[in-house]
Amino acid sequence: MQSTTIKRKVIGIDISSEHTTLAIVDIRGNIIAQSNFSTLLYPDVNEFVARLTEEVVNLSEANGGYETIRSIGISCPSASIVSGCIENPPNLPWKGVIPLQAMLRDRMGIAVAISNDAHVAALGEKIYGSAHGMKNFIVICMGVGLGSCFYSNGVSHEGVSGYAGEIGHTCVVDHGRKCGCGLEGCLEAYVGANGIIQTAREVMAESDKPSLMRDIEKLTPRKIKECCDKNDVLAIEVFRRTGYIFGIGLATYASIVNPEAIILTGGIAHAGKWLTDPTQESFEKHVFHNMRGKIKLVVTELNDHERDVLGASALAWEVPEYSLFK
Repeated sequence: MQSTTIKRKVIGIDISSEHTTLAIVDIRGNIIAQSNFSTLLYPDVNEFVARLTEEVVNLSEANGGYETIRSIGISCPSASIVSGCIENPPNLPWKGVIPLQAMLRDRMGIAVAISNDAHVAALGEKIYGSAHGMKNFIVICMGVGLGSCFYSNGVSHEGVSGYAGEIGHTCVVDHGRKCGCGLEGCLEAYVGANGIIQTAREVMAESDKPSLMRDIEKLTPRKIKECCDKNDVLAIEVFRRTGYIFGIGLATYASIVNPEAIILTGGIAHAGKWLTDPTQESFEKHVFHNMRGKIKLVVTELNDHERDVLGASALAWEVPEYSLFK
C-alpha cells in the first residue's frame, strides 16, 4: 500500500480591479496568512502572473512550505469556471482572452480553479455568510462592476459558458449611458461606482442648491454616502435615483428566479439605508405581485475581502488534486 500525505491547506486568491489578495486557508476555513499587491501596477498580464507566482511561493514558504499546499482557487471579474479564462474584462487592465488557470497551473505545478468573482462571493456567502442554510438565493456584487450569481436548489447556475448572472450588463435604459462593456443602458452604468458618480454630477448640474458634494475634488460612492449622513439633500437624491433603477433590475431578476433572499455585497452595498430603502421600495413596486413581501434584501455581514478569499479557497478544495511533484 502506498503511503499518501493528505494536504490540509489551499490558497485562495481574489483579483479585483485595484488589488490582488491571497491567503493560505486550512481545511477548517481558518486564514493562516495573507498578503496583497496592486493589480494596477501590472498592465502586462505576464508580469502580473510572475508577481502572483512569486507571492504564492513566498507566502507558502513562510507558512509551512509550498509542498503543503494542495491547490489554488481564484476569484476574478469576467472569469469563467468552464473555460478557465478571463474573457474580455471591461474593468481590468488586460484585454482579450487570458488563460489564467493554465498559466498559473503551468508555473505552480498544482491544481488551479478559477471562477467569476460574483460566483465565488456567492460560494463564500453560502458556506460562511448570510446565505448559510439557504438553497435558493441571489448574491449581488457591487463595486466598479456589478455582477451576480444565483443558487437554485442548492446549486449555483453557471450557464453554458460560465457567465450566468451578468445582471450588470442587462439593459435598463434603451439608448442609455455607455457602459464599459461597449453596450448602452446597462444596469452597471447606473449602479456601478462610476455610474453613481455620474448620477451625482447630473444631480448637481440640475440644481443650484448647496451640497457638500460640490466641495469634494474626487467623488466616490463612499464620500457621497458620507454626505448623506450629514443630511445633504442632493447626495440623498443620488442614492434615491440609484436605488430606484437598481430596484427595477433586481425585481426583474427575482421575478425570473424567485429567490428566498437577495444578498448585497461589495463596497457600494455599505451605503446603508440611503441605498437599501429606495431599492426596497422600487423592488416591491416592480416585482411580480405573488413575490411581494416574501423576498429578503440583505446586506452581507462579512468582510468582503475575507469572504472572497474564503470563497476562492472553497473553490480550491473542489478542484481535483493534481501535482507535478508526485
